[in-house]
Amino acid sequence: MNYDRILIRYGEISTKGRNRHKFVEKLKKSVKLTLASFPNSKIEASRDRMYVLLNGENGTEIIEKLKHIFGIQSFSPAIKVERNVEALKESALEFVRAHYKDGQTFKVTPKRSDKTFELDTDGINRTIGGYLLQNIPGLRVDVKNPDLNLRIEVREDAIYLSCENIPGAGGMPVGSNGKAMLMLSGGIDSPVAGYMAMKRGLEIEAVHFFSPPFTSERSKEKVVDLTKKLGEIYGSTIKLHIVPFTDIQQAIHEQIPENYTMTSTRRMMLRITDRIRMKQEALAIITGESLGQVASQTLESMYTINEVTNTPILRPLITMDKTDIIKIADEIDTLEISNRPFEDCCTIFVPASPKTKPRREKVQYYESFSDFTSLMEEAVQAVETLVITPEDQHSEFDSLF
Repeated sequence: MNYDRILIRYGEISTKGRNRHKFVEKLKKSVKLTLASFPNSKIEASRDRMYVLLNGENGTEIIEKLKHIFGIQSFSPAIKVERNVEALKESALEFVRAHYKDGQTFKVTPKRSDKTFELDTDGINRTIGGYLLQNIPGLRVDVKNPDLNLRIEVREDAIYLSCENIPGAGGMPVGSNGKAMLMLSGGIDSPVAGYMAMKRGLEIEAVHFFSPPFTSERSKEKVVDLTKKLGEIYGSTIKLHIVPFTDIQQAIHEQIPENYTMTSTRRMMLRITDRIRMKQEALAIITGESLGQVASQTLESMYTINEVTNTPILRPLITMDKTDIIKIADEIDTLEISNRPFEDCCTIFVPASPKTKPRREKVQYYESFSDFTSLMEEAVQAVETLVITPEDQHSEFDSLF
């Protein structure tokens, strides 16, 4: 039997009240973008459910796409049946026969959202279960661990049959909780932070600091590929802002004591990212920091670095172990890209003994001897913005400032 639709169940969207429709529309947009290469498919959405009507498209390929869309709790390939008992019995029999193998067990799991239907849940269970047992020799019931679980959902418009419950990505639809800037290096952590931020409904734009000739074009390509991978998860384009950072880093290393250079570098990066955030009308900044992982990620360091902005700094990885971060990077397919041997500006200029407990008043004093404000303004004016598309290997260059 061929499925004619895929039934999508909402996750946290179901807990929303009067503004639920806004979240449903965001999810519908994400599904539409992700399934753009399946032009015959059609999406129908209601307050409680969403359906992808296949209309002859490849259901297996669509299922793989749906697995990665944030906001979907689970989904099931399904068929639509008219609302009467006889039609339900015959469709259920045909449906189970198409999936049944000799010796398998089954159970019926009814859900009656429309209470006006003539059978209650117990009646559906007994009527359909009994009919299947009478007409399929060898079929046995197992309510605890069945081989086939026939799900029957009675709604106002029709009855839907399915026997698979495929887990979705969970979380919230991308863009449903606003926009934030992701400080994206070429390492393992920041792409994972971006992924986890998107899972909480954030639309992201990435900011990368590039220091030629100390960092190569290959390091930039690595970040482009990481952005593209995040775009594949998102199902749409992501802007990548490339900040020329060479002059600022050289000034830092000329004017700032070596053990404070990392602290000052992070402060300058944060200030520039905040400027881009304001231009792009985002509401927060995302970093890949994990508490205590490196010198710039101690609590004292973050306290000193954070001084330069009042913008919310989101740190999705703050309490995670490195092994857990690596596991997620592997799952979302960014680990191999991050492990390419092309270093970014943060790793090139790491001092031998960075300060783990930097003091605000000291770094303020050291920075006061150079006109970093002018250098940062020049860097912001020279930002190059790439619009990265997940489908195409080429990037569209844009001018932001």
